[in-house]
Amino acid sequence: MRKSLVIWLFEVSKNVYTRYFKKNHIPWNTTVPELKTYPITSFGYVLGDFLQKHHYELIPKVERHDAYHVLTQYGTTVEEEIGLQYLCMGNGKKSLYMYGAVLLGTLLLPEYCRFYYQSYLIGQQSNPFHDFDYEKLLSVNYDDLYEVIFTDEIHYTKTQLLLNLKQLSSLPNTFS
Repeated sequence: MRKSLVIWLFEVSKNVYTRYFKKNHIPWNTTVPELKTYPITSFGYVLGDFLQKHHYELIPKVERHDAYHVLTQYGTTVEEEIGLQYLCMGNGKKSLYMYGAVLLGTLLLPEYCRFYYQSYLIGQQSNPFHDFDYEKLLSVNYDDLYEVIFTDEIHYTKTQLLLNLKQLSSLPNTFS
C-alpha cells in the first residue's frame, strides 16, 4: 500500500514538475524506434532498449531521468527509483523534485534506508554525471561512458547492492 502511494505521488508530481519547473526545457522529440536505430553498442540504443523492455516512452523535458536509469543500471521499482534519487544527490544533483522524492521515500519506506544511504555513497564516489547533456551522448559507446563514471570497484559495489536489494524486496513486507 505504501509503495502504491509513492507510485501515485510520482505520477502526480511528475506532471506538475514538468509543467511548472521544466517549462523552459526543450524536449528531445526522440522516439523509442529512433533510439533503436543507433548502433547496438551506443548509449542511445541501450536507452531505447531499456524503454522498449519496460514499455515506456521518454518523458518530454525530463528525458535525463531515463538516461540515469540506463547509466546507473538501477531498475524501476519504487525502492530503486528512490535509491536512484539518492545516488544522484550523492553525485551533486540538486533539484526540488529529487529532494521531495528522497524525503517522501525515506519517510514512507524506511526499511530501505540502508540501500538509500549506500546509493548516496556510490553517487559520491562516482565521477560526476548528473549534469551531462545526454541527448548529445546518444551515439557514444555505452560501455565507454559507463567506465568514465564508475570504476570497477564502484561497479562491483553497486552490483552487490542491487542484488541485495532484490533479496530484501522478495521478503514479506511487514510495514504495509
